[in-house]
Amino acid sequence: MSHRRAIAVSVLVSAALLLPAGTPAVAAARASGAGADRTTLQQALDATVAAGVPGAVAEVRDERGVWRGSSGTADLSSGRTSHAGDRFRAGSVTKSFVATVVLQLVAEGKVDIDDDIESQLPGVVPHGEHITVRQLLQHTSGLANYTDVLLKKPDPVRDAQKATYTPRQLIALVAGLPNRPAPGTTWEYSNTNYVVLGLLVEHVTGRSLGHEINHRLVQPLRLKGTSFPTTPAIAGPQLHGYEWLDGRGPGTPPTDLTEFSPAAYWAAGTLISTTHDLNTFYKALFDGRLLPSHLLKEMRDMHPMNPERPHRFYGLGLESNGNTCPSDGPVVGHTGEVVGYQTFSLTSADGKRQVTLSVNTGLTLPDEAAAAATKVLSTALCHAE
Repeated sequence: MSHRRAIAVSVLVSAALLLPAGTPAVAAARASGAGADRTTLQQALDATVAAGVPGAVAEVRDERGVWRGSSGTADLSSGRTSHAGDRFRAGSVTKSFVATVVLQLVAEGKVDIDDDIESQLPGVVPHGEHITVRQLLQHTSGLANYTDVLLKKPDPVRDAQKATYTPRQLIALVAGLPNRPAPGTTWEYSNTNYVVLGLLVEHVTGRSLGHEINHRLVQPLRLKGTSFPTTPAIAGPQLHGYEWLDGRGPGTPPTDLTEFSPAAYWAAGTLISTTHDLNTFYKALFDGRLLPSHLLKEMRDMHPMNPERPHRFYGLGLESNGNTCPSDGPVVGHTGEVVGYQTFSLTSADGKRQVTLSVNTGLTLPDEAAAAATKVLSTALCHAE
């Protein structure tokens, strides 16, 4: 993939559609049910860096316990090596956090999942009287993706790095776009949906989205490396985020884009976290500690994305992929891509294995590195064939 095309296809916010269509066979030396071989995991992580990513970090939880790994460089300017506890921008993994908060409000009787959004946010969403909270959560609202508009800017990455948009301004970018599908008729990934849901949380609670995520999820789960930022910096030990811009590619120095305005992401993908924290969050979610069972069931009720993505499904702030471990059943969680980072946080079908992997290149990730990252995921999640 050319670097220009990579930027044109997936700039600014997390794609949430990064899971590969197929995965390599897992190492035959691994016995079924024994957990991932740690040497093979480290080799796969090292191969990801060797294929062109500056740094990579991962945490795996399985039958053998917890494995934390790192490879490569966190900061090219200082030469600091990557560490498993480094913080990074988690991209669309943010959507699982936002969806959980919304469903907690549903459980508290403050929102009905089938309410139309116009009744909660009058005048904010085009044709909001026909769009429900459920449709926003599952990407069937028909709202266009505001990032498609931002893509038309001459220098979209650097423009987003300095963005000052308000959430309502992001929604307004797509307010007049014609020929949209009717709500409930078509699955179409749109970051606009989660910007609207963020405003819903703020309207219902009277507090900021960041406050609610912190109060309801970060503090109770003791996610010490997780934050919903309001400034461009990442606090604490961190992976720096890199992209090859202006037609340059691996073999030339990448651009450091670590400091980045959260205004272009907000509820769609601005979360900062660590591999440990994301595994902890999804473990708590899937164990039923964050939502009543009937709402967790609704959250995990998956529907096909589209015919071009076979065995790919989306629930309410969760995605699943049946291609990752074909013999084991679909993995579930979320993926994310923002400028400078790609993140995968996934749990096996039986709930016994988890992996969170983050690499510090997003839009211009080389294909070879993406394939190597796929091996990390399959090694961590799949039973041996």
